[in-house]
Amino acid sequence: MVKIDDTDHRLLRALSRNGRISNLDLADRIGLSPSACLRRVQELERIGIIKGYRAVLDSEKLGIGFIAYMTVGLATHTKTAQVGFEQAMTAAPEVRECHNITGTVEYLLRVEAADLASYKHFHTEVLGVLPMLRSITSYVVLSSPKDDRG
Repeated sequence: MVKIDDTDHRLLRALSRNGRISNLDLADRIGLSPSACLRRVQELERIGIIKGYRAVLDSEKLGIGFIAYMTVGLATHTKTAQVGFEQAMTAAPEVRECHNITGTVEYLLRVEAADLASYKHFHTEVLGVLPMLRSITSYVVLSSPKDDRG
């Protein structure tokens, strides 16, 4: 594990809120000189703590009106089943997140679709045809009072 200090943590918090902040504004906010700030950010990028920068998208304006989290259980616990499932989820544009988890099921998905009909199509025509599945449970998102994902 890489050791980072309090200043690095403050830099990371500021960048996670606004990845487009200028170096001058970031340096001012953190209390560093612009050159010291830039060196620290570049070092955090170099060592891989900062893996990239993203845009936060407006799902509604993109036509995404239906979001659900799904748990998926596999029928067999083999590497082949895992790889096959993960490849299918990587290829599915509706799947925005796929996490291999512990517990009574193997995967947690975040699925975004235009509407209920589009979600049903994904559920039956993408997930429903995978031979390695044992169970699927859906949790429909009604609202998101807090969402800090980048």
